[in-house]
Amino acid sequence: MTWVIVALCGFILLATLLPLAKHPHWSVRAMEFPRLQLAVITAFTLLLSIFYLNLQSVAALAAISLLGCLSFQLWWILPYTPLWPVKVKKATTNADTISLITANVLQTNRQFNLLMEQVRVHQPDILVTLESDEIWEQQLDSLLDILPYSVKCPQSNLYGMHVYSRYPLDEAKCEYIVEEGVPSIHAKLRIAPHIVIQTHFLHPAPPSPTENETAIARDAELVVVAKRVINEPLPTIVTGDLNNAAWSSTTRLFRKISGLLDPRVGRGMFNTFHTQYPFAR
Repeated sequence: MTWVIVALCGFILLATLLPLAKHPHWSVRAMEFPRLQLAVITAFTLLLSIFYLNLQSVAALAAISLLGCLSFQLWWILPYTPLWPVKVKKATTNADTISLITANVLQTNRQFNLLMEQVRVHQPDILVTLESDEIWEQQLDSLLDILPYSVKCPQSNLYGMHVYSRYPLDEAKCEYIVEEGVPSIHAKLRIAPHIVIQTHFLHPAPPSPTENETAIARDAELVVVAKRVINEPLPTIVTGDLNNAAWSSTTRLFRKISGLLDPRVGRGMFNTFHTQYPFAR
């Protein structure tokens, strides 16, 4: 058991300290994602060390290191739990509200009816789909009776994107900000003659061994959009699948540059990762 604890301690220290290097390689930046999982593993290992190790000298140092790692992970995580004050207050009336559903449908997924049912039950003002190809588009068009305005960028490379809206989408365009084949959609949502919202729908490529070797392209797209938002006089919404953790340094930089608020703060973690992977979703 001692060697198991030692091995876990080594892994936890490496996974905790690696993101501090801020190197763009995917193997480094990937460690920004599983902070919740790492916190659980760290807490479990800390309990093991207390019960199975004689907490003297080296063993005591290991326990202190684990406690430090756990505290560090919780420092990143806690703002995205109900234990933290909310950044974006809840509307007190329905007069000036807007609702959105953002869904990464997984291009190979063909259970179209599940999403359609959710849309008809929740009746959002905007539906944003990521990884939606032409086959998905054929199915999504069945929602035009309740969401008559749309912008469509169907692709078969896992980066297709569709936006369906209850309200007109003015100046709508599909852009390839950083990478060819990786679109984003930008439009002004006209809720009423005097109420217009600027919207940006994003899905940058993630840093991964099968996608981009580094996070440079993803980070660049987020920074470009953040700089667009700085001087935007209209209320602005940015949503999609950012392929980024809410607590990552890039997301924090995006918020700092753009001045936008994150509605997840004080509410919880709203992820778009594959729901059939219980450990990661």
